[in-house]
Amino acid sequence: MAEPRLIEISPVTRVEGHGKVTIHLDAAGEVDEARLHIVEFRGFERFIRGRLLWEVPVIVQRLCGICPVSHHLAAAKAMDMIVGVDALPPTAEKMRRLMHYGQVMQSHVLHFFHLAAPDLLFGFDAAPERRNIFEVLKDQPELGRRAIAMRRFGQEIIEATAGKKIHGTGAIPGGINRNLPLETRDALLAQMEDMEAWSMDALALARDYTLEHAGIIGSFAAFGSNYMSLVREEDGALDLYHGALRALTSTGEPIFDKLDYTRYAEKLIEDVRPWSYMKFPYIKTLGSERGWYRVGPLARMNTVDFIDTPKAEAARQELRDITAGRPQHAILANHWARMVEVVHCIEKVRELLNDPDLQGTDLVAKGERRREGIGVIEAPRGNLIHHYEVDENDQVTYCNLIVSTTHNNEGLNRAVKDVAVSHLSGRREITEGMLNHVEVAVRAYDPCLSCATHALGQMPLRVELYDAEGGLVAERIRDH
Repeated sequence: MAEPRLIEISPVTRVEGHGKVTIHLDAAGEVDEARLHIVEFRGFERFIRGRLLWEVPVIVQRLCGICPVSHHLAAAKAMDMIVGVDALPPTAEKMRRLMHYGQVMQSHVLHFFHLAAPDLLFGFDAAPERRNIFEVLKDQPELGRRAIAMRRFGQEIIEATAGKKIHGTGAIPGGINRNLPLETRDALLAQMEDMEAWSMDALALARDYTLEHAGIIGSFAAFGSNYMSLVREEDGALDLYHGALRALTSTGEPIFDKLDYTRYAEKLIEDVRPWSYMKFPYIKTLGSERGWYRVGPLARMNTVDFIDTPKAEAARQELRDITAGRPQHAILANHWARMVEVVHCIEKVRELLNDPDLQGTDLVAKGERRREGIGVIEAPRGNLIHHYEVDENDQVTYCNLIVSTTHNNEGLNRAVKDVAVSHLSGRREITEGMLNHVEVAVRAYDPCLSCATHALGQMPLRVELYDAEGGLVAERIRDH
C-alpha cells in the first residue's frame, strides 16, 4: 500500500490575492482532507483604529485594487450612521448607486472574461500557456475587445462618481462630494447601446455554456448550502446597494428574513481556525456544522424574489427554471448569475443617467452624532459588512470587516475537497489538468483572497508530494 501523501498547490492562480491549497491523501490514495489556506495577514481591522472617521472610507478601500468601491461605499454607509444620517439627499444616494453599478459591472466582466473564460473556452485540461486572456484575444479578438471596452466603461462610471477609477474619494460621511456634469453624462450615454448589446451577448455566452455542459456543471462542486444576501426591504427585490438581510436553507426555506442589517451580529458569528488567516462565519442558530452559508451572484439569484429590471429578470427566471424555482447549487452556474447581474447593472445605469437628480446640488446631509455605525452592501463577490465604533474625538476604536470571501470560506473549502475527491482519489501522478480542476473550483467563487490583485500569467505554481516521513516523493513546477 502506498504511503500517505500531501499535495500542495501554491499559489492558486487567476484569483485576486495569495492562497494555497493542501490536499491530504491517506495510505489508500483517497482524499482525507482538503483545505484552502489564506496565507497573507492584512491587519486592517487593527490599524484602522485611531484614525478619524472622515478618513475611513478612503483608507479601507486600500484593501483592494479590484473592488475598492465596495469597501469605500460600505464604510461610507457606516459613517453615515455615525454622523446621524439615515437618509441621504437624492443626488447623493443616486450618485453612490451609479458608482456601485459601475463597480459591480466592471468586476464581473473582469472575472468572467479575463479569469474564467480561458477555462470555459479552452477547457479545464488545456495547456497552461493557453489558459490566459492573451490567448482569448488571439482566439476570439472581438470578444476580447468587447471585454476590455465593457470594463473600461465601468471604470469610467467609477471615475465620474468617485473622482478616480481606483481608490476614489466621492463618498463622504453623510453624502457625496460631487454631482454628474451633463457632458460626462452624455459621454456615458453615448456608449449605452453597445453596452446593452454586448452585455446580452455575454449573458448568452454564459447561459449557453452552462446548458451545454449541464452534466459537468451539475456534478462539479454542486452541493447544497444555506444562502444569504441583502434584499430590498419592501418587496424582496435584488438591491445591490441597500436592503435587509435574508438567509435561506438549501431547499429555499427561510432562516431569517428582512433582518435590519445593523443587527447582523444577532444572527452571525465568526469562527477561527489555526491554518488560515480568514475567519469562518456561520448562522448562530444552526451551529458551525450546519450554519455555514454562501454569498455572491448565485446566492443572490437564489435569495431574491425578483429583479426590478426587465431583461435581467427574464434571465434570472431562465436560470431558476433549471431547478424548477428551487435554489441552484452548481458553483459553475455563478458565471451565468454574474452575467445576469451585468445586464441588470447596465439597465440601472441607463435609468440613473437619465435621472436629473444626478445634476442636483444638495449633496450632504447632517444629523445627530452616534458612536456606532454599520454599513452593508452587496459587493460583486457577495455580502460585505463594515462595522465601526468611534469615540468623542472622532477616532475609530473598533472595526470588524466581514468580506464576501470570508462569508464563502467554508463553501470554498468544501468545493476544494469535493473536486479533490472526484479527481485525485486513487491517483498518484500529478497532472496539470488535475491541478487546474481544483483551481477552477476556487476560481468559480471569484475570491478576493487578500483584497489584492496579480498580473495574469505571472504566478508560478509548485506542487510537491511528501511521504509519511516527510520525504519528497514527486514535484511539479509551473514557472510561467
